[in-house]
Formats: sequence, C-alpha cells, structure tokens
Amino acid sequence: MTNSCANTLPKSRWTQRLAATLVAGLLVVTPLGATQAIAQNLFAPVKKINDRVITAYELSQRMAFLTILKAPGNLRELAMEQLTNEALQRQAAENADVNPTAEEILAGMEEFTGRFNLDVETFNKIISQAGIAPETFRDFVSGGIAWRGVVRARWAGRVQVSDDEVDRQLALTRPGQGVRVLLSEIILPAQTPAQLQVSNARASELSEITTLPAFASAARQYSVAPSRGRSGRLQWMDLSNLPPAVAAQILPLAPGHVSDPIPVKNGVAVFQMRAIEEIDAPQPKDVTVDYATLFLPGGRSESALGEAAKIRAKADTCDDLYGIVKDATPEQLQRETLPIGQVPTGYALELAKLDEGEVSTNLTSASGQNLVFLMLCSRTRDLPEEISREDIKLRLQNQRLQSFANAYLDELKAAAYIEDYSDQ
Repeated sequence: MTNSCANTLPKSRWTQRLAATLVAGLLVVTPLGATQAIAQNLFAPVKKINDRVITAYELSQRMAFLTILKAPGNLRELAMEQLTNEALQRQAAENADVNPTAEEILAGMEEFTGRFNLDVETFNKIISQAGIAPETFRDFVSGGIAWRGVVRARWAGRVQVSDDEVDRQLALTRPGQGVRVLLSEIILPAQTPAQLQVSNARASELSEITTLPAFASAARQYSVAPSRGRSGRLQWMDLSNLPPAVAAQILPLAPGHVSDPIPVKNGVAVFQMRAIEEIDAPQPKDVTVDYATLFLPGGRSESALGEAAKIRAKADTCDDLYGIVKDATPEQLQRETLPIGQVPTGYALELAKLDEGEVSTNLTSASGQNLVFLMLCSRTRDLPEEISREDIKLRLQNQRLQSFANAYLDELKAAAYIEDYSDQ
C-alpha cells in the first residue's frame, strides 16, 4: 500500500536511510562464517522439493531481502519456508499453464517499491549495495503473481458471498470497533551478532510462555527495558498506535500468550497479551506520528540521564527543544513526521506508550554511546472512508480464496518429495 505521507520525507534522505538499513541488516543476517561458507560453494543444495533444488545462494539472498522487510522471527527458517512454498507454487503454476507476463511482473514490482516511495530502478540500485541481486526481488514478486493466477483459475468462480454475510461484515466495520490492549514486554539485548543469536534463542523460548506469572518472572530476570521493575507491565494502549507488523502479531494473541520474537533497535522484543477490549472510537486507517529525537552523549550514564531529566522538565512541546538545546546540530536533534509503519520499530514501540508532549529515554544509539531523548510531538489518525458493499464483498471473496489457497498448498506439501540437506 502506497502512503501519501511518505512524500513528506525527501527522497534522497529516504534512499539513504533505506540503503543504511539494508547494509546494516545484511551484516546481522549473514554472519562472517556463513558468508565465507556461502562464497565457497554458492550453489550447494540446501533443500530439494520434488525436482526443484534450493541453493545456499538463494537462501542467503532471501534472508538478506527479508531483513529489508524487517520480518520478525528466525529469518533463516522464514526464508526456507518461503522458498519451499514458492517451489511448490511455481510447480503448480507450470502444471496449470499459468505464466505471468513481463508486464504483470513489472507492475507487481512497481506496486511493491511504491510502498517506499521509490521506483524499481532506484530500489534495485539500493539493494545491490547490500549484495542483493535484482533477480532476488523479481523472483519474490513473480512467484506471488503466479500463485495468485493458480488460485484464481481454480476457485474464483466457486466463491460466493451472500447479502446477509455482507450485512454482518458492514456492522463490524462501523465506528466503535477500535481496540486497545494491555501488554507486558520483555526487551532482550542484541548489540552484537553473538548477543543477537543468544537473544533470539531466548526470545523463542519466551514465546512459549502461556501464564502471566511466568512472563512477569522472566521480565524481571531477562529484560533490559525500564519496565522490568514493573515485571514488564505496560499501561493500556490503542492497538493502532503500534506498527502494523507488530499489531498483526499482537491482535490474535489470547490472554497470557506471547508474540513471536520481534527485532527492534539493539534488541529483540516479545509481548504478552494481558487483556484486550473494544473502545468507542473508530479504528483508524492509518496513524501518523510527529516525533523528535535528541542524541545526548554518554549512553545510559548518570550524567546523560540527568541532562535528559533537565531538558524534559523544561520542554512542554517538541518546538521547545530548539530553544533549550540551542547549539544542537541537525544530526543531534532531528524531527520526523511519518506513518507509524515507516518509523523504526524500536522508536515506534516507545512512541506507542507516549501521549503528546511525553518523553522516553529508554533507548540508546546503535553504538550505545548516545542516549536517545525521544519525544512525541503529535499523533494524527486517518479515519477510514465509508466502505461500500462491493468493497466488503470483494474482501470476503479474497479471504475465502486465501483459505482455499492455504489448503491447496498444504496438499501440495503433503504429496511432495522434500529432502532437507541442511539437517545432514
């Protein structure tokens, strides 16, 4: 989905930020030893699905690409799962004689890069700086287009939606269906690749917790967030305040259950659902945040925290910061206005806890040498437009097609010959 708010950020700055994210992410995803091993045998098979072989090169490329998308969880497992599914989906497309045209693939690539306010050529140049081939991006898009063609060919004519079903869905989408959640958090440190590996393993274990006392105990023992003193407990917050990717993980959780690991700046986060309830407020289509970041030397030292406290006492709004810290450089004091989905995850999670004019000092810079003074200037909510019956009908049809597609993929996987060489 392309968001017009992305246009508020000059393209050159957005390009630089995305490029930096790609390079930094690739270093985290592909440790030195793995990079050397892949370089020695780029096309060593890691998995075979029927007559299709997935190579070490394809796996490393997909892991790097998933880093761009800030995918949560174990990236190697996710990349392997995606490549396995796509091998089966491409075979199904070949059997059904479904072949996406060059025009369809280009349109899909343009739609995807439009989410970053970039064209395809610029996007490919950026990912190439992180060692990601344009073919990796093209395969990622074309596989999905081919599979959608298979699904439409098999089931499009069989999906029927009644007027009663549309009426029920319309009732659920009217104002008053906003949601707020009561969460607990655990933030694990990940400032080095070795620390990241340990924290990812621990976060996966924490994700299996199903009771409030067990999570509270783990928060006191492992979390590096200030909330550890409250056993990780946070106050009520609107679900829409969270980044969409995080909200999508939070919403399905039953009380007591824990999210999958979520990568954040210098850390890995897991969240436990304590309670959820509807509120009498429309669910916004999108949330945009205006926020300021001030970098204070000294990391989490007493002097840096003391300086942050002095600034906080004087600043009622973000505009006040410019008068309080008069000698701050543009690199030290920054202000951004972005859709919540485009805010770095670590910042977005902290901003979700704040009201306008409030401050967080829970984060440090990537090096740990600077304390991040993070202030929420404002939060605006873009309410959804009136939804037509045709829109509802199309959405329900797509949901059912997705159910058919998932069931068919399970059938293909059950019938396939699959050999995993990485386990040998």
